[in-house]
Amino acid sequence: MKALVTGFEPFSGERVNASIEAVRRLPSRVGGLEVVTAELPTSYARARAALEAAIARANPDIVLCVGQAGERAALCVERIAVNLQHAEIPDNDGALPVDTPVVAGGPAAYLATLPVRPAVAALHEAGLQAQLSMSAGTFVCNHVFYHLMHFAAMERYRFRGGFLHVPALPRPQAGNAPSMALEDIARGIEIVLGAAAPGLETRNQRPGTRD
Repeated sequence: MKALVTGFEPFSGERVNASIEAVRRLPSRVGGLEVVTAELPTSYARARAALEAAIARANPDIVLCVGQAGERAALCVERIAVNLQHAEIPDNDGALPVDTPVVAGGPAAYLATLPVRPAVAALHEAGLQAQLSMSAGTFVCNHVFYHLMHFAAMERYRFRGGFLHVPALPRPQAGNAPSMALEDIARGIEIVLGAAAPGLETRNQRPGTRD
């Protein structure tokens, strides 16, 4: 089996994005999974094409997209992608959408098809701060998560998908702002992948919702 894991480029004037830094640290295999990675632009206009191209190249069984949520202190396994994009800060192209759909006419929301509760339980068992999240926000992370699950619902693709939000990396100038060590973030991604693999159904079966 093969897993595609994506992270985002830095945004909002930052020089580092914890998601792509952690993704770059992943080994080429996690248990029985071959792992391939890709970097996505923090752009409403460009992220979809980059994600779809990465999926087409990898032909994965599992896709886990990873994004940074600087205000969060825990690894957040996302459950719901909503058909809404709304930016409080501009993306890397300067876009500031206001209450627009990710996919016009698409479903209001999609649920992740990776086993979200077992993933959170496995993270806790490993001693990592983690929680099940019911909102991936409305910035580019949710935009990518929604497109990921929209692709999975189409006949063209056969994979299970999900999204993991990670804290920012420690920064001396950030004071007491939430953060997590890079090693722990990378280990958390590996744990989520390990939790996703055992219950994977065959590629000939249409993906269903998992709790």
